[in-house]
Amino acid sequence: MTQARDLLPLRLELVPMQLPSAPIEPVGRGAERRDRLWQQTSLTNTPNFPDSYVLLYPGESSELLVRLKNQNTQTVQINAQLEGNFPSHWYRFRMEGNQIPAKGQIEGVLYFQLPANFFESNDTFVTQKNPLNLDFYGKINIEYTLENHPEERSQSAQFSVFVRPRSLYLNFLPELYREVDFIGRLLKIFEQTYEPAVNQLESLWAYLDPLTAPEMLLPFLSHWVGWKMDARLSLTRQRYLIRQAIKLFHWRGTRLGLRLYLHLYTNLPLDEHLPEAEKHISIQEIFTQGFVLGSSRIGDDAIVGGGRPYHFLVRLRPEPGNIIDEGLVREIIEQEKPAFCTYELFIDALD
Repeated sequence: MTQARDLLPLRLELVPMQLPSAPIEPVGRGAERRDRLWQQTSLTNTPNFPDSYVLLYPGESSELLVRLKNQNTQTVQINAQLEGNFPSHWYRFRMEGNQIPAKGQIEGVLYFQLPANFFESNDTFVTQKNPLNLDFYGKINIEYTLENHPEERSQSAQFSVFVRPRSLYLNFLPELYREVDFIGRLLKIFEQTYEPAVNQLESLWAYLDPLTAPEMLLPFLSHWVGWKMDARLSLTRQRYLIRQAIKLFHWRGTRLGLRLYLHLYTNLPLDEHLPEAEKHISIQEIFTQGFVLGSSRIGDDAIVGGGRPYHFLVRLRPEPGNIIDEGLVREIIEQEKPAFCTYELFIDALD
């Protein structure tokens, strides 16, 4: 994969930095045009099809190392230029310097970066009369002068640039078929056809999760779990409610279920580490033993007629600026509490 000129004072080598796993073959009419271009050149000791070539995949980078060795005992002044039939925005060409000491060498890099949408862009529109060109050629011209010989000399090296699609489906084939360049191009056609459907199946979970599903799917997901959407709530809050619907149904009628329901609606913390009286959502049940002869005193721990049975207190403590819709909270409590229970609601803003 290296070109060299051993009979001249200056030795020019082209070394690809990325080697393909399989030999690359010219494609269709692009190969015919390239063949004619090589035959039109008059360079000596240059084959029609250069051994050095660069393989480009859309969206990936590739490099070609340019190495110049001075085989003379005199200093060489050089001027390197690049030409080719590929677009100029595909590459950058840099050399280390313009002078090579006696028996020394310098290197340069030809850096290629192909646009990621090469095969999808409008610039690559393909017709029968205008087929897509995937094979390009390039030539590096080196003009140089020796220290004691002012006459200018030149030397050139040619290389090919092959543009190929990278196919993931090659990984599913035996290694024997991976060595055929045509197989990769053929499989890319099927990959672009089926891969979008495969990607949709792999991301199907995101459509069934209320937190990531598109907004138009939320009514379906809420109906799926038997949840009624409330237009008074934000879209984000409804997503959380739909996701927790089954859990809310499971704990309906309990203190845990009511606290979780109020947490999802009001966004107040659960405060599971705090005592019940200090929580942002405090739900306290009132239980007394009633009047027991010999162990209770009226006015202290018992009253004549008794209190309300199955009664509980709900106390919300929102942060300053957090407005709680009392009507909505009462609807939630009425919906979630057992029918025989009574309650009192207090909303106390924290200082």
